[in-house]
Amino acid sequence: MNYPGPLEQAVLLRRYKRFLADVETPAGEVLTIHCPNTGSMRNCCEPGSPVWYTTSDNPQRKYRQTWQIVEVDGRNLVGINTAMANPLVEEAIKGGLVQSLAGFTALKREAAYSSGGRADFLVSLPERDCYVEVKNVSLAEEGVGRFPDAVTERGQRHLRELMAVRRDGFRAMVIFCVAHDGAQRVRPADDIDPRFGELLREAAREGVELLAYGASYDIAGGTVLLDRQVPMSM
Repeated sequence: MNYPGPLEQAVLLRRYKRFLADVETPAGEVLTIHCPNTGSMRNCCEPGSPVWYTTSDNPQRKYRQTWQIVEVDGRNLVGINTAMANPLVEEAIKGGLVQSLAGFTALKREAAYSSGGRADFLVSLPERDCYVEVKNVSLAEEGVGRFPDAVTERGQRHLRELMAVRRDGFRAMVIFCVAHDGAQRVRPADDIDPRFGELLREAAREGVELLAYGASYDIAGGTVLLDRQVPMSM
């Protein structure tokens, strides 16, 4: 998947007001750029970290630069733009990486639940259709990706909705888009949101499928893709 323009490097000065960050370019210019991440970004917004951003050609945008990637621990890359997660997972499904969804006949975005909520995807399959929710994993410590990085009532609701459609006879799935390229496995962050962890384990017991796929980055080429399955640890 291509980023929307070349990736330009800078150094992070600070992230603030949730959606803004100040960075310094190699030429010494300080830019205020858009931060497309509503989470805590734990371990991903340390001042002095190398970052990469893209620049929009839309002159109407107040902040034309968008933060895309940060380097953490001096070696690992993390995609912080949560809007990339769904397109990456869609690309992975269509490209055959998600083998348990092979042979699908259609893929619908923002599919409605009977409860009134919406799933990220509804994947049509010959035997049973599958509702899919996508979660972006940017937090990793000692090689373990953890989700969420802040309490997520929305994520808890998604798990309840998946369990409901599973009881109605559909397949249901959570796909963790592992944006931290150093994560070797994924587990729930029980210390951050214990209720999410409880619901995730309950969902697994009820037959909701849990899968995780890791991202790889090509800075020079301006691309990112999911290219490997990452084990889940419950």
